[in-house]
Amino acid sequence: MPLNDLLSTLGDNPYFGAGFGLFGLGLGAAVLRKGASAGLVLFRRNFMMTLEVPCRDKSYQWVLLWVTQKAAKRTQHLSVETTFEQMDTGRVNTTYHFLPSIGVHLIEYNGKYIQVTRTREQQSLDLHAGVPWENVVLTAFGTNKSLFTNILEEARQMALKTLEGRTIVYTALGSEWRPFGHPQKPRPLTSVVLDDGISERILKDVQKFISKPYWYIERGIPYRRGYLLHGPPGCGKTSFIKALAGELQYGVCLLNLSERGLTDDRLNYLMTAAPQNTIILLEDIDAAFGGRHESKQVTSAYDGLSRVTLSGLLNALDGAASSEARILFMTTNYIERLDAALIRPGRVDSKEYIGHCSQSQIERMYNRFFLENKDNEKYAKEFAETVFKTGKPASAAQIQGYFMLLEDSSPSELIKNYNLIWDT
Repeated sequence: MPLNDLLSTLGDNPYFGAGFGLFGLGLGAAVLRKGASAGLVLFRRNFMMTLEVPCRDKSYQWVLLWVTQKAAKRTQHLSVETTFEQMDTGRVNTTYHFLPSIGVHLIEYNGKYIQVTRTREQQSLDLHAGVPWENVVLTAFGTNKSLFTNILEEARQMALKTLEGRTIVYTALGSEWRPFGHPQKPRPLTSVVLDDGISERILKDVQKFISKPYWYIERGIPYRRGYLLHGPPGCGKTSFIKALAGELQYGVCLLNLSERGLTDDRLNYLMTAAPQNTIILLEDIDAAFGGRHESKQVTSAYDGLSRVTLSGLLNALDGAASSEARILFMTTNYIERLDAALIRPGRVDSKEYIGHCSQSQIERMYNRFFLENKDNEKYAKEFAETVFKTGKPASAAQIQGYFMLLEDSSPSELIKNYNLIWDT
């Protein structure tokens, strides 16, 4: 049969015509679907922008707070975040914040609509926090990335405003610094009464260091400063450091060298990754390990407490990979136990002895504690002379404990019962 006759016969066949038509419709639908998908990808690539904020990024909590302010009032699908705020009286208030839940939300920002997609991976965990992995994706029309920069900056400012006037204490969790407890109201620096000139001298030195970073850079000097406060327990070393942080509007990073599992590598990383505008505090540095020349009896008392070595600590403080722009405070009750290499200049730039109360110190503590008493100067001087003449050393903690014990007593009773200072 000729080809023309065959085609004519097939064309007259209704089954063939229907099948060919269906094939054509399917092919056309597939082409349209593929074209629409490719067109959407092309449109998103050229006319839309996205920003992914993973939960491990420092800005994640800022963005969540920002999204809460912008979208939580307009959506009916919420999740709750409970926060605690410590008041000036010490009382803790509980506050419930409603966040947009897992899913897709639409918010308006400066005349632009932004799609907020919050997702949670049930199969993946953030190993440091022990919670499911989350992220937030912001999607907007346009190609101007300054929109996201403005959002992140606004979110940062919003987060800082909630912590304004508070001192944040950080502690090491894994390889990260996490806020510990509630943000605290700064303690006035004048409330920590040290011996004459010590507080003013340290504050002036720290402020001078903060104000002149380029002086260090121009001379090739590492931009970091180390301080060692040593003396008997209860004399105000740690209290002064926290008050100093409040005066500078800095946070405090508490680093326990005796923590089990702390290694040299992790110590070095934590020192480098400390949050900006914070003071790193190493308390009771003598308890971490004995000196290189200690006897076996002294050294064995500290064995097994930590995997940090003296060499690792020295390198973290002043090694090739040590961090810059750092303020470090160390405290000890026994400076004689410290290795000479640990407290040499460059690692410890300033040493201050915080000892038992002097007569002037006791007098100033009395004046500060009993503000409402008449003839305060007279009684303060008499009390200080009486205590100091005994020749018994008294720490600031003992004096304060005595004042709190007899806070409702008359000045004469305070002076008469001074022996209770060593019984409190």
